[in-house]
Amino acid sequence: MEWTDEGIVLSARKHGETSAIVTLLTRAYGRHAGLVRGGAGKAARGILQPGNRVEAHWRARLAEHLGTLTCEMTHAFAAAVLDDAARLAALSSACAIAEAALPEREPFPSVYDGLLALLGAIENDVWPVAYVRWELGLLTQLGFGLDLSECAATGRNDQLAYVSPKSGRAVSLAAGEPYKGRLLALPAFLAGGGNGAGPGALLDGLRLTGHFLERHLFAPMGVPMPAARRRLEERLRHGAGAP
Repeated sequence: MEWTDEGIVLSARKHGETSAIVTLLTRAYGRHAGLVRGGAGKAARGILQPGNRVEAHWRARLAEHLGTLTCEMTHAFAAAVLDDAARLAALSSACAIAEAALPEREPFPSVYDGLLALLGAIENDVWPVAYVRWELGLLTQLGFGLDLSECAATGRNDQLAYVSPKSGRAVSLAAGEPYKGRLLALPAFLAGGGNGAGPGALLDGLRLTGHFLERHLFAPMGVPMPAARRRLEERLRHGAGAP
């Protein structure tokens, strides 16, 4: 039982005195864990930071065993954002959601590619919009995509302003006005309005995707939203001066 693949580090937890249990998102083998001998050492900790891209080699006697991993760094995404608390929070949140939401050892190459693209975008100024779109894409890849193409009530695609928290379908400004207290806000950048977004729109986007992540992924498993995701939303809320 042996494979080699590219992967993104999702987490690394100390095991014993010197080793670490590392969870990767690999392109061909999905979310996959393994024991890294020496993974708790100073040199290895730099490689095994969540968000880093590695070349991984896994080996085990039987397929169902935890097995051992060796990882060689190919891109240090984490190091690029260590001095920026908000970007680091986004990186940590994405890795935590991927680890919690994805089934073990099932390949999702499109999810891997999406996370890799997000890690690259976090280094750019439009990273908050890219992050919200990544969560929206994750829902789609796992079979819970939202329909933001037209109004659920009128069938038109203009002035889309809300999303039904039940159906996940868009609702126009006029059709949603009587029920807006029960609807989720749809920020313009998710309704075809480009990459520009103010703090309020970004928070609306996080509330929207967060609602469906909890409803479709975490609540059925009986687990809460990852703490790293809650910290990201809190950081953006405080940065925007929102209560």
